Amino acid sequence: MEIALCKWGFLSLLCLGLSFSIGFSVEGLHGNSRVRGVNLGGWLVIEGWIKPSLFDDIPNSDMLDGTEVQLKSVSGNKYVSADNGGGGAVAVDRDVPLAWETFRLWRVSESIFQFRTSGGQFLTCGGDGDNVTAAAELPSDTETFYLERNNNQIHIKLKTGIYLQASNANQLTADYPGTPGWDDNAATFELIIVSNNLHGDYQFANGYGRDKAEEVYKNHRNNFITVEDFNFLYRHGINTVRIPVGWWIAYDPNPPPPFIGGSLQALDNAFSWAQEYNIKCIVDLHAAPGSQNGMEHSSSRDGTTGWPTSSDYISQSLNAIDFLASRYAQHPSLLGIELLNEPSAALVPLDTLTSYYKQGYKIVRKYSSTAYVIFCQRIGNADPSELYQANLGDTNTVIDLHYYNLFDPFFANMSSIDNIQYIYKSRGTQLQSLNGANGPLVFIGEWVNEWNVNGSQTDYQDYGRAQLEVYNAASFGWAYWTLKNDRKHWDFEWNVRNNYLQLQLGCSSCRRSWSYVMFLGLAFGFFFVYGV
Repeated sequence: MEIALCKWGFLSLLCLGLSFSIGFSVEGLHGNSRVRGVNLGGWLVIEGWIKPSLFDDIPNSDMLDGTEVQLKSVSGNKYVSADNGGGGAVAVDRDVPLAWETFRLWRVSESIFQFRTSGGQFLTCGGDGDNVTAAAELPSDTETFYLERNNNQIHIKLKTGIYLQASNANQLTADYPGTPGWDDNAATFELIIVSNNLHGDYQFANGYGRDKAEEVYKNHRNNFITVEDFNFLYRHGINTVRIPVGWWIAYDPNPPPPFIGGSLQALDNAFSWAQEYNIKCIVDLHAAPGSQNGMEHSSSRDGTTGWPTSSDYISQSLNAIDFLASRYAQHPSLLGIELLNEPSAALVPLDTLTSYYKQGYKIVRKYSSTAYVIFCQRIGNADPSELYQANLGDTNTVIDLHYYNLFDPFFANMSSIDNIQYIYKSRGTQLQSLNGANGPLVFIGEWVNEWNVNGSQTDYQDYGRAQLEVYNAASFGWAYWTLKNDRKHWDFEWNVRNNYLQLQLGCSSCRRSWSYVMFLGLAFGFFFVYGV
């Protein structure tokens, strides 16, 4: 009986070893392996939450592009309101501020701004003595206002120097006589900042102005990610980096304003460092013109999503893919090109996205027959299987899923055990289903060892272990978000150094040696049990 059990035990181990060796593998990676990757987020596409200090020296840094504000007349105690959310009259007559009373800033300089209504129009004033309305679709001089600020109070004036005031008829008019003080007068407004959540490339560059932005960005670019980081990744068994870039990289070194040049040289450096350490690169178009999701990481100016409704923006994105594919297709470190990061399910129609993906696939194939073409799943309420049914390309295609037990009320009150069970049951089941689908490989292109749980180190280790066990089954592999982050549990390096994330990967040569030892051990056990 004991001999029988030993036989079955060794056979199970042998089958397990064989299952790993004959399972999915990714062309271009050594040892028939899959992607074990890390994202280089916050480097060539800026995300202020990753490194908030990048924004520290911007004057009026609480009034960046996209900041939502409300204006309340000090004398009348009423809010400025765009009727129907914009498109017509502006009044100063509301007691309670809602959407019509909320405006998004477009920053021209630290004291010059344009105000966008919830409907998308801009506040406009034709000149001295005129009423302010909200009918302009695009901003120009008549939509540009000059602000004087005293803590949470402001004066607003035209280029001519005339100040706006809340008139006795509850209108916003350009006819205040003289220069107002900071007392209780009709030209003084309380500035209420509702949200200041966008801290991307647009806010960074436009906030500093070109000269200062170039200085700050150069220092960040040269020091945030270096060759030593690739050494660290190699030593810990990471074989791939996913590198987010913005569409403006195609115009480097002189991208359209307000964007800053220099990211192309940094990307070239990354490819060289990757080659030195036998690491592969996935170039990810993280920020598309007009923004594909309204978030800071897509470089949205004010939180709106303009990409899917503009053929020009889509063409610019395809041009960026062409530029990247032509530049890196023959580089030995290129593994793949991701055509777009996290398009919004609510705002990007599926047919628009699949059309773009098909065109992008053909562009990459012009330059490479083997580079993987990666299609990111829409974020929000979307089924990953929708892309498997779209026939996006014939060879070496990948669907990218982003797995976070965050950002959704569903996860808000889960315990540590609930989270871990969700990883095994829901994520694992979905991966098993997608792995078995006849189509692209599966890539968990973003995940993190963070959750809505105030857990111990052991809790984090268990959670990280569960994710690694499940995501290791993805047919293309996974990539952690992100290498470096001021929020420590999002920081891959911190997690590894402090033993919160236990990779058990080791360097690639170590993995090959271990695989060989394991095979010999299994073979020895097999022969020992069967006596052959």
